[in-house]
Amino acid sequence: MSLPRAYIEHVAIRVKDIHWHVRFFRDVLGLGIRDDMPAQGGVAHQIWVLGGVQLISDPTFEGPESRLAHLGIMVDDYDGVLERAAAYGATALPAGPNWLVLPDGLNIEILQANKGSVEAALAIDPRA
Repeated sequence: MSLPRAYIEHVAIRVKDIHWHVRFFRDVLGLGIRDDMPAQGGVAHQIWVLGGVQLISDPTFEGPESRLAHLGIMVDDYDGVLERAAAYGATALPAGPNWLVLPDGLNIEILQANKGSVEAALAIDPRA
């Protein structure tokens, strides 16, 4: 049996000043905005920058504890991953069956990758 393949697509973190962080990632690292979801219906303003960082606006944040919101993980076998995760004791969150909480409280979001994209991402040598 071959092991499933996956990669971390994004890391979601809470920040006090979302616009300062966007400017930092853009001006210092050259990472522009990939997606911007304004606050709506009780959901905080969220911005995804290129490179896998999701910023979640939380003006009351005093960190560092509870800064991490969740890990977004791209997988090549969505249904199989959810089945295996349940066998390990992960349970679905109200957001949907692909939003899981692990027994120690870590939240993960499982995302189905396009065919071949997991292999392509894993083939990148970040030190080359």
